[in-house]
Amino acid sequence: MTGTVNGNATAGTGRLVLAAAPIGRADDASARLRAALAEAEIVAAEDTRRLRRLAADLDVQVRARVVSYYDQNERARAAELLGELLAGRDVLVITDAGLPGVSDPGYRLVQAAAAEGVPVTALPGPSAVTTALVVSGLPTDRFCFEGFPPRKPGERARRLAALAAEPRTMVFFESPRRLESTLGAMAAAFGADRPAAVCRELTKTYEEIRRGPLAELAAWAGPDVRGEITIVVGGAPEPEGLSDPADLAAAVAAREDAGTPRKQAIAEIAKENGVPKRVVYDAVVAARQ
Repeated sequence: MTGTVNGNATAGTGRLVLAAAPIGRADDASARLRAALAEAEIVAAEDTRRLRRLAADLDVQVRARVVSYYDQNERARAAELLGELLAGRDVLVITDAGLPGVSDPGYRLVQAAAAEGVPVTALPGPSAVTTALVVSGLPTDRFCFEGFPPRKPGERARRLAALAAEPRTMVFFESPRRLESTLGAMAAAFGADRPAAVCRELTKTYEEIRRGPLAELAAWAGPDVRGEITIVVGGAPEPEGLSDPADLAAAVAAREDAGTPRKQAIAEIAKENGVPKRVVYDAVVAARQ
């Protein structure tokens, strides 16, 4: 079994640091982030202007060489930054808000650095994903992050349809311009009554959290909604499985009528309803007798 182990930078190798930036209020920044910005050798920022503004708000003087690192130049810049790391220089990556790599640049550089044995660490901090999750009022024991839904209606509908049976709470990002149509598509794919929450401008002055069924939230959303949006949607409810032998046998018969071989139909019905195959088989035999 092979793998890489994180640790202190080895001789001749720099260290990659992923720094979480405040998602709204500058005073949510950690003391470690302040120190890291002041001491960094190279800072790769999603938006260099916003980095300068954050540094000013934190009363930190950034002496590092600052380079842009955003979606359009991520691939080329990752190769350049990897070269700096291999030459022994530390690189700090910071996005506009939240943690690098979460719907923001960072993944490719982490992957390349790890492959070369470069130590990778993070300065944890604010995240819109977990902040929205914990204030949504929806289950937090199991969740998944789905990023931005596809922009094109057809692609979005297919993506959401594939998630219709997902049992975990789901977290999405979305543009306010597409919020209404996306919530409508979610209501169509997941059901109008599926519980959800729309979190707008988290941690900022005009923070707003709307909770309710998807259809109700879609009716609320409109052109007047502004700001950073995070959507949290409850997972699919547990299916109510069949248990009565007559119902199990009928379900197998329906699959057989549709062309499914009996053995396969028995296995499918058993799995879908959480009962042993033997129980379903016995129900089929009893029904035929």
